[in-house]
Amino acid sequence: MLDVGDAVPEVGLKDADGADFTLARYRGNPLVVYFYPKADTPGCTNEAKDFTALAADFAALGVPVVGISKDKPAKLKKFAEKYDLTVTLASDEPGDMCEAFGTWVEKSLYGRKYMGIERATFLAGADGKILRVWPKVKVKGHAVEVLEAVKAL
Repeated sequence: MLDVGDAVPEVGLKDADGADFTLARYRGNPLVVYFYPKADTPGCTNEAKDFTALAADFAALGVPVVGISKDKPAKLKKFAEKYDLTVTLASDEPGDMCEAFGTWVEKSLYGRKYMGIERATFLAGADGKILRVWPKVKVKGHAVEVLEAVKAL
């Protein structure tokens, strides 16, 4: 997993409308990037809603928030519309960004091993270097904790 001081990878993503972009579009501003396993599941929905509830606070500080999963853009669009999400949702369907950040990991559920996205959040500085990492995120209160870290910049 990427750590403090590492550079934010420049890997291609698609937004909820299917348009190509990279995180370089945010260079010059601090940036919050969070990885979540699957759109429209309970934990992922709560996390997206929590970041959306604080979106104006992040925006006032000039800090965009981008949520990344391996969901298809069409699913992200439905997810955003269903819950009125205002944070940017990005599709990493091939998994290249998850690999680059180190969030594509082996997981275990009821003794069954499988590969999946580890819920993690990264705060990058305006220079594109990682300033803070939250691995194995617990959703409750997480968005507020990230906002506090951004305020401390």
